[in-house]
Amino acid sequence: MIRQYLHDGWQLTATTTEVPDNVRGRTVPATVPGGTHLDLLASGLITDPFLDRAEEELTWMHRADWRYDTTFLAAAVTSGQRVDLVFDGLDTIATVELNGALVGHTANMHRGYRFDVRELLRDGANDLTVSFSSALTHAEKVEAALGRREHVNTHPFNMVRKMACSFGWDWGPDLQTAGIWRPVRLERWHTARLARVRPVVTVADGTGRVEVHVDLEWAEDEDLTLQVTLGAHKRTVAVPAGQTTVIARVEVPGAELWWPAGYGDQPLYNLDVVLRTDSELLDSTAKRIGFRTVTVDTTPDEHGTPFTVFVNDRPVFVKGANWIPDDHFLTRITRERLVRRVDQAVDAHVNLLRVWGGGIYESDDFYDVCDERGVLVWQDFALACAAYPEEEPVRGELEAEARENVARLMSHPSLALWNGGNENMWGFADWGWPEQLDGRTWGLGYYDELLPSIVAELDPTRFYCPSSPYSPGEHHPNDEDHGTRHDWQVWNEVDYRRYRDHVPRFCSEFGFQGPPSWSTLTRWIHDRPLTPESPSFLLHQKAEDGNGKLVRGLASHLPVPERFEDWHWATQLNQARAVGFGIEHFRSWWPRTAGAVVWQLNDCWPVTSWAAVDGEERLKPLWYGLRHAFAPRLLTFQPRDGRTVLIAVNDHDEPWDAHLTLDRQTFRGVTLHLTRLRRTVPPRSVLAVDLDEALLSTAHEDAEVIVATTAEARAILPFREDLELAYDPRPLTARAEAVRGGYEVEVRADSFARDVAVLADRVAPDAVVDDALVPMLAGEVRVFHVRTDAAVDPAAFTGPLVLRCANDLLAVPRVR
Repeated sequence: MIRQYLHDGWQLTATTTEVPDNVRGRTVPATVPGGTHLDLLASGLITDPFLDRAEEELTWMHRADWRYDTTFLAAAVTSGQRVDLVFDGLDTIATVELNGALVGHTANMHRGYRFDVRELLRDGANDLTVSFSSALTHAEKVEAALGRREHVNTHPFNMVRKMACSFGWDWGPDLQTAGIWRPVRLERWHTARLARVRPVVTVADGTGRVEVHVDLEWAEDEDLTLQVTLGAHKRTVAVPAGQTTVIARVEVPGAELWWPAGYGDQPLYNLDVVLRTDSELLDSTAKRIGFRTVTVDTTPDEHGTPFTVFVNDRPVFVKGANWIPDDHFLTRITRERLVRRVDQAVDAHVNLLRVWGGGIYESDDFYDVCDERGVLVWQDFALACAAYPEEEPVRGELEAEARENVARLMSHPSLALWNGGNENMWGFADWGWPEQLDGRTWGLGYYDELLPSIVAELDPTRFYCPSSPYSPGEHHPNDEDHGTRHDWQVWNEVDYRRYRDHVPRFCSEFGFQGPPSWSTLTRWIHDRPLTPESPSFLLHQKAEDGNGKLVRGLASHLPVPERFEDWHWATQLNQARAVGFGIEHFRSWWPRTAGAVVWQLNDCWPVTSWAAVDGEERLKPLWYGLRHAFAPRLLTFQPRDGRTVLIAVNDHDEPWDAHLTLDRQTFRGVTLHLTRLRRTVPPRSVLAVDLDEALLSTAHEDAEVIVATTAEARAILPFREDLELAYDPRPLTARAEAVRGGYEVEVRADSFARDVAVLADRVAPDAVVDDALVPMLAGEVRVFHVRTDAAVDPAAFTGPLVLRCANDLLAVPRVR
């Protein structure tokens, strides 16, 4: 196999006239893999699409058609040789021509295409053209032919196999991409090639087994051999001429098990597959595998239907986050960027990422990084928030992409389960679809028949779930007692304390909004004055009534500040508190509740959203809230049977011998009641600790807290909401000094200070602090470590807009 990548010398031209004057008739250099927006940006023809209101200026690109051209040199086709033109990804509606002759058409971003070009290739210079037409126009034509199906967008994204969020979402821009978004190459081969390699990996009784299923494509008949090497183990299989399917089995006695983060190590084994004649290597591929079992227990119990993930026969509480494409322009996402993002997830104690169905089937780089770090991956099929037609041309493309991506990703040990799609079954149940559909198909055949049959055929060891949320049988799809649940009443309708109204078996979506970090916000949004209602800020707030929900969700807990800088801090803080509140509630109910998957880890551009890490890769306060709430050992005050109890959560393999100090004290640090207890929390379990009446009784509810402390964890419970507390509004004194690699900020609390944070990026855009949202009792001193390359006045880190806590919001001007 000889591969020649065709990534050089491309040029881009708009082929429609309805484009701006500075674009019409222009040909500009094009980057491949890449996209039209990035090429126009690089040539200075458009404003950065993320800047201020540039998104509105670029709606003309929704209808634009484009031509990519390049010329490449190639040798003549030799006798018996096959030459294939291979595209790993075209976005989306494309016509491919070579030397003026039609090669083929494409209509699916989520799959690759292979074309036999033996008869078209020249010896010497060859002209390759890929012409893209508007995906939106195509989707509208399909909708007109098949009949409208409901969806949650202004555009019929459900009629074209393209990343749904390319058309905009309630956290993403409506910047409809086009281009050659994954590698393109010529492949020359003879005799036979490896068309598909599927390793089915199992482990039992200490022995790992790999059953390698190989599909072959033949050019000419000849007896061959297939060699499979797995570490020190090798298997050779004779392949008679013309046989299209080969299975090779390899066993590894004493296989080391792959574990999710927090449960063990992640040993990976190199799997090499080689196809050869007696004298020549024809084709090869290399993968990495891990030996583990992943199952999901859905056996009915006294509470309903569980959804408990087991890895290597051990139950795992899923500490998860939903994952969207990490940049709206996918070709800017590098392996290095994915490493940073997954490391941020692991550092927040996340052990599962759910790849959401409105994005893409994630890259092998993403899966490789998750394999290495022990992050389980829940992969949705690319279906989200819509009714999907089950007729052609949609059905055939969906089946092709599903088969390709299941086979591509199944070797990764991090891949835990396949999910039919996002909120589609829920949409049919609750969003008025049946009346609109009037008997037309909407996707049920995909979720109940097509997709599970593909998984069973190609990836038989993986669990398949029809949808998220999903409840089996006749239950409502979002039933808290059965399967998975999405909780969007909080955020959309009710206060975050209402998370406690439900004890779901597994919560696969819940979340709360907050703005991006200050540096990210002010780099991309330049409204003067900058307010929550300023035009560019609102364009970067995509949620329906998003700011209204932010304010209503804040008003029950904290003041709604008048000054934007304070509003920004208050809404970020409230986001972190809301999500942390939900996580602690869900964790306190283990094993009845078996997982909490936060919406969402990351952003694809600078936006007010539910993310913990913003579009510039900066940590929002929510990220620190996740790290605290997902900590392996957690103390949390929770209601049980009308009383407040202390819940101790132990997510370690060892018992937690907890020496507890329970202290009711004033904000000034005077102890009013003290109790010491010793409790042992078994491994991977939850223990409720009753609190004596003297601890719960208070003379001054507005000025006392209960503090539960062990060597490894602490929980603090005020008796009222912040609005009703007699906080010292300025409880902190601080000093800062330069140290190697950054700065140290030493903070002292003279009175109880809640949620102390150093908003370091306000001083230097690259500054990152080691912790945030730290409660400090009177008399406590805490040193915050700030990592930055910037040389600044250390005192800047102690300024009133940088060193913050919940208390200071009571002292700022507020909306009346």
